[in-house]
Amino acid sequence: MSLSARALSLGFGHRTVVKHLAVDIAPGQCWAVLGNNGSGKTTFLHTLGGIRRPLAGSVVLGDCALSGLDAGARARSIGLLLQEEPLEFWGSVLEYVCLGRYPHRRARLRPAPEDEAIARAHLERLELSALAERALASLSGGERQRARLALVLTQQPVYYLLDEPLQHLDLRHQARVLEHFAVLAAGARAAVVMVLHDPRLAQRYCDHALLLYDGQAPLAGTSPEVLTAANLERLYGIPVTL
Repeated sequence: MSLSARALSLGFGHRTVVKHLAVDIAPGQCWAVLGNNGSGKTTFLHTLGGIRRPLAGSVVLGDCALSGLDAGARARSIGLLLQEEPLEFWGSVLEYVCLGRYPHRRARLRPAPEDEAIARAHLERLELSALAERALASLSGGERQRARLALVLTQQPVYYLLDEPLQHLDLRHQARVLEHFAVLAAGARAAVVMVLHDPRLAQRYCDHALLLYDGQAPLAGTSPEVLTAANLERLYGIPVTL
């Protein structure tokens, strides 16, 4: 089952930022999305995740139009890490990460013991176990970003859509996060699509790439095909050495 963008045009009002985008994303793949500020990277992820409508075209999950699925069905298949949290959360780090299990719960009021066990496993993976009982609001920017990543991992979707997952992270945690998602995709049970700003990281950890050019046709394919110095220089308008 793939998550497919079919002839997508994306934008705001009368402004179109991406035209005629077609891409198929399948479990086992790790995608990097690269582009300049305002090129439509976030809009693409939001559309792929079903929280924004395209100007034209459609998103299809397997044989079903994404727009025809209810929120619960989408959340069991697609996990979306936003650039920013729209609301403040005043509970503990553990309570926050357990929210990732909500689409899978049989009882809606509280997580089951197995849900908490999944959340604690991902807190440990992201080196947050010691902060599990701390208030989320008390964390540093990097710690909070790792908690947000732990929440998406706890959701256990098939498709992980990550909008700038490395923001606020130090170099060590950047490497650990990228390595974990690359391994997750390599197991062929999940697909990862992440917005990155460093083509060297994309080249190292991602086997597929999507380049969103300003006002030009997007370019998608395997990393060796797409992440060339010539393509990246055309994307960024500066010399690039890989």
